[in-house]
Amino acid sequence: MAYGPLKELLSNSTRSDYYSHILLIPLVSGFLILQKRREIFTKAEYSLEKGFPVLITGIIIYIAGLMLQDRLSINDYTSVIMLSAVVFWIGDFVTLYGTSAFRHVRFPLLFLVFMIPIPTVIMDYIIYVLQAGSTEVTESLFSLTGTPAFRAGYVFQLPGITIEVAKECSGIRSTLGLFITVVLAAHFFLKTNWTKGVLILSILPITILKNGIRILTLTLLAIYVDEGFLTGGFLHKSGGFLFFLPALGLIGILLYFLRKTERSR
Repeated sequence: MAYGPLKELLSNSTRSDYYSHILLIPLVSGFLILQKRREIFTKAEYSLEKGFPVLITGIIIYIAGLMLQDRLSINDYTSVIMLSAVVFWIGDFVTLYGTSAFRHVRFPLLFLVFMIPIPTVIMDYIIYVLQAGSTEVTESLFSLTGTPAFRAGYVFQLPGITIEVAKECSGIRSTLGLFITVVLAAHFFLKTNWTKGVLILSILPITILKNGIRILTLTLLAIYVDEGFLTGGFLHKSGGFLFFLPALGLIGILLYFLRKTERSR
């Protein structure tokens, strides 16, 4: 159901970078399900009346995707097909193992949702929010560091150089990676819904702050060291992980205090 569209999407250079995580998702889900295998087989029972409607829903979504294929982009078409596949898999599991077994592996099965490419409209809005937020944070950081800068929209004019906070500067790839990582961390280390929600919601401000620090760093290096830091080079093209690690550190600190709060209650 999903192999052909997914293969075409991942071979598309304009979108594949956003979804390099997709191939890892079923491996993570499979590992988490394997950990729960005793609970699955202890509670296993056929549940055709509960699983069959979910199976049918997956098939209906799949047929709708085929009918709309010519009207959708490869990204949105793959979103529909992957949604149908995930729904079908969940319905298949409930049919074969029952609702009691499903409750034990609900998280790893629902984790498969991360295999679904984000529809273009939603992706564009997320990128816009990250781009706009990163621009605001960058302006504040320029002011805090005493760097003279004139802003016009997403463009900054600085001494001897002009930069634009483009869509590529939104950090969407690292945001998706951080979001998936935080969801796993919340599942493993937190127990209450409100602490999990706080941890997940913290991703947006931390990501925007990380983006602003990265833009500030590259700009100052371009002004005072070499313009090549902005026009190319390792730090610009592939150095995102150097700023991803401090973001993970902030998430770790917040996670520590949230766990401490849970224990105190």
